[in-house]
Amino acid sequence: MGVGAAAALGVAGCAHPDPDVENPSAKASERAKASPIGDGSTADAGPQPHQPPRPVPLEPGERPPQFVIFSWDGAGEVGNGLFPRFRKLARDHGARMTFFLSGVYCLPESKKRLYKPPNNPVGASDIGYLTDSHIKSTLENLRAAWLEGHEVGTHFNGHFCSGSGSVGNWTEEDWESEIEQAMAFVTEWRTNTGFTDLDPLPFDYRKELVGARTPCLLGQENLLPVARKLGWRYDASSPGGLQMWPKKRQGVWDLPLQQIPFPGHSFEVLSMDYNILANQSKNTTRGPKSNYSAWRRQATESYIAGFDRAYETNRAPFFVGNHFEQWNGGIYMDAVEEAFKYIADDKRKDVRVVSFRQFVDWLDVQDPGLLRGLRKLQVGEKWTARPD
Repeated sequence: MGVGAAAALGVAGCAHPDPDVENPSAKASERAKASPIGDGSTADAGPQPHQPPRPVPLEPGERPPQFVIFSWDGAGEVGNGLFPRFRKLARDHGARMTFFLSGVYCLPESKKRLYKPPNNPVGASDIGYLTDSHIKSTLENLRAAWLEGHEVGTHFNGHFCSGSGSVGNWTEEDWESEIEQAMAFVTEWRTNTGFTDLDPLPFDYRKELVGARTPCLLGQENLLPVARKLGWRYDASSPGGLQMWPKKRQGVWDLPLQQIPFPGHSFEVLSMDYNILANQSKNTTRGPKSNYSAWRRQATESYIAGFDRAYETNRAPFFVGNHFEQWNGGIYMDAVEEAFKYIADDKRKDVRVVSFRQFVDWLDVQDPGLLRGLRKLQVGEKWTARPD
């Protein structure tokens, strides 16, 4: 809703196609056959390919790179081609993203009674279940995405946002149950689906998973102690964050969606497609078609304004959240793609379009005093060689 409602990473700019990830499937099977885990739904294929060199600390007085993280809630491919579309966009620009997978997207509806959501009926899910063919497409895209260097996080399972069963009311024990079930659905998809014609996901999810975003940005307070216990490194569930450098909460990096300029309005909007939609077409995802062109332009300009403000001033990381959806005729997908191309322009050698995991890798090697100085910079306050 609205507010009222280069060198430091060890790589060049992000806008360079990576020819090695044009067709990762060629080696996917060979890699994935190494060290099957459990029922063979996943496998230890070794270090993830296409990662940046080990990050190094900024030198005193060195300007920080501009980090941008595009993330996707749910990460299911339902036949609309959006998952491969944005994988290709990332390949074209040498960028990486984070995909927050909903665990039930790996569970057939025929097996839905395996899901026991906290404070909700057995098998319930407010986002439903995918068809078998869509589960296959989702798994294929997840496997390819990981081999291309992207991060697979979690969006948990049933996406309960209202009523007594809302994730906003969950206890630490509820979150523990939900997380364990999400992990099980991802790591036991072969048993649950019976699919024999797919390679395993080429990673150990219990080791790979280091961060999450909760449904509707609810319930973070009770999630954080569980995240810390599991060794997670970040959480991206806070609503209404500002475009400032992040800090840790309860030992976990807190990476919130941010309030960004909303052209034509005096208030700002949260940096997620749904929140822009809520300020345009209110309670419907199918508003008047006559508004689509103007709304698409407004969404694009909002993302660009958020990026420009950070890039030109305090260099705070810019976080954008999305869904693989076609709301209002798909205008938000077009808007985020257009903004992505603007952000990843090859002329900006100091921009890094990375995953959340890659970003916290960078944060964790920086001098704590330098980070404290960066956190003092307010929204729109220009970085200097001595921000403290």
